[in-house]
Amino acid sequence: MLGIRQCGLGLLLSLSMALPVFAAGPAVWGEGPMVKVRPDDTVPGSSTEVRLTAARNEFASFQVALHGGEVGLRGVRARLPALEGPGVLTGPDVTLYRQTYLTVRQASVPGLTAGRWPDGLVPDTDEVARETRNAFPFDVPANEARALWVDVHVPQDAPPGDYVGTVTVEADGGFQRQVTARLTVVDAVMPGTSSLATAFLLSPVQLCRAHMGRDDCSSDELQPLLTRYQQLALEHRLTLPSIFLRTPWPPPWGDFDATWGPYLDGTAPTRLSGARMTSLEYEGPLAAGDLLDFTEHLRQRGWLDQGFVQLGDEPPYGSTFEEVQAAGELVRRVAPGLRTLLTTNSIQLKNNSLSPLVDVVVPLVNHLDGTEPGFVGDQGGTYTEFLSRPGTQLWTYQSCMSHGCAPGSRMPENLPGAGWPSYMVDRSAAKARAMEWLTFLHGGTGELYYETAGMLHTAWTDQYHFNGNGDGTLFYPGTPSVIGGRTHVPVASLRLKLIRQGMQDYEWLKAVSDAGDPDFARKVARELIPTAWQVPDDGAAFDAARLRLIQRYQELTSGNPSAPRMGPAPAPTPAPEPTPGLVEAPAPDGQMTPGTPAAVGGCGAGPGDSAAVAGGLLWAAWVLGSARRMRRRRASRRP
Repeated sequence: MLGIRQCGLGLLLSLSMALPVFAAGPAVWGEGPMVKVRPDDTVPGSSTEVRLTAARNEFASFQVALHGGEVGLRGVRARLPALEGPGVLTGPDVTLYRQTYLTVRQASVPGLTAGRWPDGLVPDTDEVARETRNAFPFDVPANEARALWVDVHVPQDAPPGDYVGTVTVEADGGFQRQVTARLTVVDAVMPGTSSLATAFLLSPVQLCRAHMGRDDCSSDELQPLLTRYQQLALEHRLTLPSIFLRTPWPPPWGDFDATWGPYLDGTAPTRLSGARMTSLEYEGPLAAGDLLDFTEHLRQRGWLDQGFVQLGDEPPYGSTFEEVQAAGELVRRVAPGLRTLLTTNSIQLKNNSLSPLVDVVVPLVNHLDGTEPGFVGDQGGTYTEFLSRPGTQLWTYQSCMSHGCAPGSRMPENLPGAGWPSYMVDRSAAKARAMEWLTFLHGGTGELYYETAGMLHTAWTDQYHFNGNGDGTLFYPGTPSVIGGRTHVPVASLRLKLIRQGMQDYEWLKAVSDAGDPDFARKVARELIPTAWQVPDDGAAFDAARLRLIQRYQELTSGNPSAPRMGPAPAPTPAPEPTPGLVEAPAPDGQMTPGTPAAVGGCGAGPGDSAAVAGGLLWAAWVLGSARRMRRRRASRRP
């Protein structure tokens, strides 16, 4: 069982290793995933080790940060051949990325700094075509920082236990540094298909514009690109539901099934075993024959539970209520098995008598737990009557309402250290990880996002849209002219990685609830995020909350064969032999790794002492937060 043993002084001593060291020479250090390493205000660190915890079929991520010191670095290269333990994690399961920087000229939220923010992730070997790209080599200028992102996927059949790997960073002139990654694989399997349905829309014309430089791509040109984007989305536990080319309509179903059947059935070649699209949007005209044809084909193929049709867009702004009413009545009459979806809130749903026509209601997060009249406080109870009808669902929606949609507008709740969840480039990592926690708290079973490639054609240089940097753009176009190689592929943003972390957090919240302690899951989530507009910026607090969930899940399932398990049952594997003389110890980034030499032993909480374990985790998170705040303060005082 995962546990933690610590004494206050010993933990403080171990954490102090992550405090910054001011030196004239270049520096390389390990960071967790919840710090955005900016080039101009990052102080060198000294931690040579990162600690990770993951289930089977889960991704664990960390960063390797570099600082040029007074002389800089040229020709930087990095490698992580494998993580070894009871098994070996290597090849496609280990990916290194070079972080690129988007120059922000106007901040998404007043008070934030403009300048360069990390976001685009150029892979060493890309995840889709498996081609070598131009992540390396690169230079680190004097007095600036850079960072690598590292993804480690734990295969579904990987034996649980402790794994170790070494990231070796080299540069011209014989420079070499190493960062050790220690990963604990817990005895649990995360489902490949997300338990939280998603519909993150993508406009095919944006792919045409970004990759081909025009708006009139043929089906033969677009379909391969669409499948590559869908594969990368599924590997981030998200679904791109708007994959239809609208002409011709109806689509040739034989070709559609051959292309998209594996993604809808969960047999496509993704690293997440069994990953399956959780939504498929109807893109044709609102005509009786076309709706019936779509519905019947999905029914025959077993995909009807994934299909949906939008009745309108945020009425009365994008659509009128009369248009929504007419669309809903048509779908109910000619295609009653097809789910209907509407972006609206409980007040509009009731005032316009739309409840009987809507199956999936998608309110803005600002209307689920807001500050404006009519939406103050938790509004979950206002959906009870709607959700009492069989087949209905509550999804959530994040938009420019979190930072202010109109130029010059702002949301006053976005205070330092707090504010709404946000997918903007220039907001904290924690803001991008928060939506799925809030969806769980409000009983949501899905999440919608209006667009993922809105400014794909200018993503490398400019993503300012709807008053925010990155609003509606979560990918970058991986063209050979920009990232090397031969094949056009999607490139993930750092925000996409953080959203995936939130999706994985949701799995742990659900797993604890299903295993018998939903109150604990809600308590952990609510302590982390008191209200939807009070999302903290402290990334360590998110990591600590996740570890509390993992600890509780293991307590609920250990020795209890009747307790529901997360995900599919894994193939039996032999338990690893414990290493003599090793005990469980906290890691510098607030994560726990059994089987690691402890700073001190014989004190603190042992396995099974959940209250002491949770207290130790929270205390560790507080110390980590204090250390990082100290680093930021010191950075702000630099000339």
